[in-house]
Amino acid sequence: MSSTYLLDTNVFLFDPLALNNFSDCDVVLPLEVIEEIDKFKRESSETGHNARATAQTFDELRQRGSLRAGINLDNHCRLRIAAEHYDFNATQHRNAAEALLQLALQIQAECPAQPPVIISKNVNLRVKADALGLPAQDYEPLDAVDATDITGWHRRDLPLPEITRLQDGGGLDFRQEHLQPNEFVFAREIGRPKNAVCARLDCAGEELLPILDTTRVICGIRSLNIEQTFTINALLDPQISLVTLSGKAGTGKTLLAIAAGLQQIFADGRYQRLLVFRPTLPVSRDLGYLPGELSDKMRPWMQPVFDALEFIRGQDRKNPARVLPHDVLGCPEISVEPLTYIRGRSIPNQFIIIDEAQNLTPLEVKTVITRVGAGSKIVLTGDPEQIDNPYLDARSNGLTCLVKRFLPSPLSAHVTLIKGERSELAETAATLL
Repeated sequence: MSSTYLLDTNVFLFDPLALNNFSDCDVVLPLEVIEEIDKFKRESSETGHNARATAQTFDELRQRGSLRAGINLDNHCRLRIAAEHYDFNATQHRNAAEALLQLALQIQAECPAQPPVIISKNVNLRVKADALGLPAQDYEPLDAVDATDITGWHRRDLPLPEITRLQDGGGLDFRQEHLQPNEFVFAREIGRPKNAVCARLDCAGEELLPILDTTRVICGIRSLNIEQTFTINALLDPQISLVTLSGKAGTGKTLLAIAAGLQQIFADGRYQRLLVFRPTLPVSRDLGYLPGELSDKMRPWMQPVFDALEFIRGQDRKNPARVLPHDVLGCPEISVEPLTYIRGRSIPNQFIIIDEAQNLTPLEVKTVITRVGAGSKIVLTGDPEQIDNPYLDARSNGLTCLVKRFLPSPLSAHVTLIKGERSELAETAATLL
């Protein structure tokens, strides 16, 4: 007998293709789930987009037969919408959570040997299910991965001749290490760990090549640790189109990304503009109540970006080889926007930064990446342990899924930054609190 799964509304609002992630099972939805999805379809947000996409999927599926009786899906699942207990005369209908629990209890009573499993992103619903003796699970994409599994760099102890070869600019055959393209290596001499060199795998993941310019200054900003050295190398390499940076607050993710973008616009002429986007999740529903134009409403949420720009400008002024124009904060080459504005655009020849990317779903990240035009570079930064979206976690957020998917790609590089450099107090707080 196949397993039975009852899917909550938030599963489809998180992933409109969720049905594709099940196989060889029965999927049952109470009619209340369809009603709740319908309530979100007019929103202009990603949630609204997902609601409309889900509704379209169900409309296409009903062409195959009766959803009430059940239809067969391509992944050997059977989908059924349960409407037999729906009271059309009620002045106030049950919400989807109540309907799921009641339907699960009914199916469990009919088949105690194999109770149905409720799938929901709602923690409280899963707790209620457990209290009623019902199995319940979180919904996670098939490629969900622990955020700490992938760092993008490794330590290796090598014999002196190999260390010397790297320091002299030569490469090493590293195929036996089975590392991924563009992964970084901090190579230390065996027995003398202070004799070390930073290096990176080539785009084929076969040859280890040294990073010789480890003191590069970008707009007055220089590397303070090995992770930042790796980060700057990836940000400045025109052959790498996608860079992902993760780490706790104060490790320099956003600061280095902005500095690298400014360097390559005003000094190198590689890109035409710097675009910085941030998800507006925490403030989106409150924007309409704030005074002023959209730029005024967004200013508090975008302030960390402006703070980074101000700091970089101050550091650049101390640099003898000054890069930035005097009025850099107001120049047309820099644009700071809410991420909502990226849908439907094609963005060529620009340096794009998506800050706080851990608050994006995998589908939202796909939407963002597919906006990147020819000659552009995109950088996503975030801390998978600090997520504001109630339906995401360190394993299922878009940034983490993107890192895993692009790990074998020669177009991408990832660095997890560990050491905080903002201040001793900030580093201690990020670690202890």
